[in-house]
Amino acid sequence: MSTFDPDALECLAAIIEEGGFERAAQRLSITQSAVSQRLRALEAQVGTVLIVRSRPLKPTPAGQLMLKHAKMMRLLRADLEKDLKELAPSSTGRGRDEERISVAINADSIATWALPALDELARAGLPIEIITDDQEFTHEWLREGQVLGCVTSLGQALRGCRMDALGTMDYVAVASADFAAAHCPKGLNAHNFHQLPFVAFNRKDNLQHAFVMKAFSLPRVMLKQLFVPSSTGQVRAVQAGWGVSVVPLMLVREAIERGELVNLAPRHRFGVALHWHCWNLSSDVLDALSAALRAAAARSLRRPG
Repeated sequence: MSTFDPDALECLAAIIEEGGFERAAQRLSITQSAVSQRLRALEAQVGTVLIVRSRPLKPTPAGQLMLKHAKMMRLLRADLEKDLKELAPSSTGRGRDEERISVAINADSIATWALPALDELARAGLPIEIITDDQEFTHEWLREGQVLGCVTSLGQALRGCRMDALGTMDYVAVASADFAAAHCPKGLNAHNFHQLPFVAFNRKDNLQHAFVMKAFSLPRVMLKQLFVPSSTGQVRAVQAGWGVSVVPLMLVREAIERGELVNLAPRHRFGVALHWHCWNLSSDVLDALSAALRAAAARSLRRPG
């Protein structure tokens, strides 16, 4: 099997991660011409096109495999860096800034329990890159080889990966006290939900629909929706009177207790089971990431099952 130039692999990763040749060149501190040359050399070695020159740029299936290989090499170098530091604590060796250890985590976990889990690793110098998406889509980043692990609602292990059940995140439907008094003084029910605006994360977010369907045993619902692509932004929008939103209970519990927000359907909670998927590789860095996320989830989420 051919040995691939690490610089060329990092060049491919930079093009895909940065979304273009110019930004990849800036990140790698080389010329755009050098980026093109490295990519052409790698494509010649592999024997096929690795990137579709479209807008936006997209990796081909072969490009996705090479991207995954590049990230595996990053992980091996991160493991080596960790081992060397343990053997020689005074060593000044540092990994390259562009060699990021990427994970995909859903926005609600980032806003609540996941970031504290990574504090120690980040302070120790691990170059973590967190990519955010809806919990139903973070696994696509892992499937495509763009991250080495993800927090997702998918409960089936992906090929070549291992999976840990983290626990269940509870969601409630809330509105500001003034909004609730004016528009739904008796709470959310099967007769008034269609009249109220719901603040969703983005157009892929199905959580608002799922909550209403389960709470009121409806096979299908249509909602008036506004979109705010931030978990804390959704809460702020609700506090400002934009409408109703289904958000993590741990994110709004104190605001509910203070009376700033109203739980519009106190008899109903919607639980989303979360799982950690990562490549099935022997790696101290990957093991440390997995252990940190499992421990934080155990402290914050309802136990699996």
